[in-house]
Amino acid sequence: MKKINQKGFTLIELLVVIAIIGLLSTLAVVSLNNARAKARDARRLSDIKQIQTALELYFTDMSQYPPTGEFATGSPIASSSITYMGVIPDNPTPRTDQGCPNVDYAYLSCDVDGSNCGSSVIHGSYTLRYCIGQTAGSVTGAVVTGVTGHYATPAGIVDD
Repeated sequence: MKKINQKGFTLIELLVVIAIIGLLSTLAVVSLNNARAKARDARRLSDIKQIQTALELYFTDMSQYPPTGEFATGSPIASSSITYMGVIPDNPTPRTDQGCPNVDYAYLSCDVDGSNCGSSVIHGSYTLRYCIGQTAGSVTGAVVTGVTGHYATPAGIVDD
């Protein structure tokens, strides 16, 4: 009797290898999407802190915060002679991470005590609304608390 040398893989071996590769690629995609969401949240917090810094510099020079109508993403935070922030950043897309609304950062100037936001004449305070999907640092994410917005004020960052 002659022995036949068969070279190659059996169908079962090929199916097992394909299943393992499929499982590993699925895990990689899920991890990548999670990392992207966390990166967007980190950018949102960084944007808010940069905007707060520019607003505080504006307040130091002008003794008030900018009126509500002067604040729009893509425009600068500036007085007549000084630019405090070249361009107010856009909320990164997709904005609807983990239950956040599809809106940009919202700024309202307020009276000194934080009342009359949006219609204030004094501009002694402000609220800056934003949303993050997951907990980042000391700010609890919407997916954890059900909160769909957070606020930044001259006192710092607060949950809704």
